[in-house]
Amino acid sequence: MEQAKVGKFIAECRKNKNMTQAELAEKLNITDRAISKWETGKGMPDSSIMLELCNELDISVNELLSGEVIKMENYNQKAEKNLLEMKKQKEETDREMLRLEIVIGYISTITFLILVFLACFIEMYSVIRILLIARRMYYFCSRSN
Repeated sequence: MEQAKVGKFIAECRKNKNMTQAELAEKLNITDRAISKWETGKGMPDSSIMLELCNELDISVNELLSGEVIKMENYNQKAEKNLLEMKKQKEETDREMLRLEIVIGYISTITFLILVFLACFIEMYSVIRILLIARRMYYFCSRSN
């Protein structure tokens, strides 16, 4: 999906309905700054308001995601293309989240090992040592879930 193309399409549809950004924003219960971000291609409408937006502009979600009015002959092709594009974006987001989880896991593990090492060699009461290790294990286990 090309955000700039979608944004221009939203602006065009809004203007065809003789609405200002503020009027459209009021109907969708959002700010006119959000509408401006969409129309300049700096953001996309949230999925929770896409249906409302499409109803206000008298377009389909497929047309919104394509950034153009779709003829019936091409409708299925555009729908498939939009679905594939959305799937690619979701997979990329999932990959980024997995990388972040791996980094956090490594950092937590290293921190845990450092604390265990310190607890073994620093002079302290055994009770405090056990509490420190137990606390860290609890934190480590709760973060991995």
